[in-house]
Amino acid sequence: MIELSIADGVAEIVLNAPAKLNSLNEADLGELGAAYDEAGAAVASGTVRALLLRGEGRAFCAGRDIAGVDGANDDARGYLEGLLTPLLHKMSAFPVPTFAAAQGACLGVGLGLLIATDVVYVAGSAKFGSPFGNLGAALDSGGHWLFTERLGSHRALDLIYTSELISGADAVAAGLFSRAKPDEELLDFTRAAARKAATGPTQAFNASKTLVAQIRDQRLGLWDAVVQENAAQVALSATADYAEGFAAFTAKRKPNFSGN
Repeated sequence: MIELSIADGVAEIVLNAPAKLNSLNEADLGELGAAYDEAGAAVASGTVRALLLRGEGRAFCAGRDIAGVDGANDDARGYLEGLLTPLLHKMSAFPVPTFAAAQGACLGVGLGLLIATDVVYVAGSAKFGSPFGNLGAALDSGGHWLFTERLGSHRALDLIYTSELISGADAVAAGLFSRAKPDEELLDFTRAAARKAATGPTQAFNASKTLVAQIRDQRLGLWDAVVQENAAQVALSATADYAEGFAAFTAKRKPNFSGN
């Protein structure tokens, strides 16, 4: 179900089970984690400098695959804490810029995969929300945080109580994700962005990725963030890409970043 390909410095991971809307069971989560591990090894070797995650078919990921799950005996802790949360941590910490292209249903686990990705571009057909009330369950995979952080408590609970879904355009307008694109343009646009990032100053991008995570998770204030920015800039000034960027600016040419 999980496919990985590498080209032009970009690792592309595909959820390829369109018949079940790319919903994920326990084995699928293991495969997805293994794909990120393999892509990570390619980062270490210098082959990969960006990653793209997408779903095949009319949905990105409709959530957990609950076909055959007995609600009365479900091991929710094993699925969520044992498998899903470690995967989301792995995705969030992936050591190069990550992108996702999301269309159709993006629910539950699917929403969590997007939350754990750096940049998310969504199609007009994308749908977000919390249909968990129909199962007697709670929104998971980081959805409470995302909706409350970006939409406020009233709108978050409105989505949860009503099971209403919002469109990709509305989600972007509300600040949930990066940009909305027509369905037919989404994948090409996302691939182009990932390829561009793969030619950029990887260490500088990673410094910003780390700092944004600190601001989000540690609630850094302005001056604490400036301290971290200064430290990052000092460290970057010793890299080859820093020297190349300044040399290219002086020579009025396009920089040729190596990622080092």
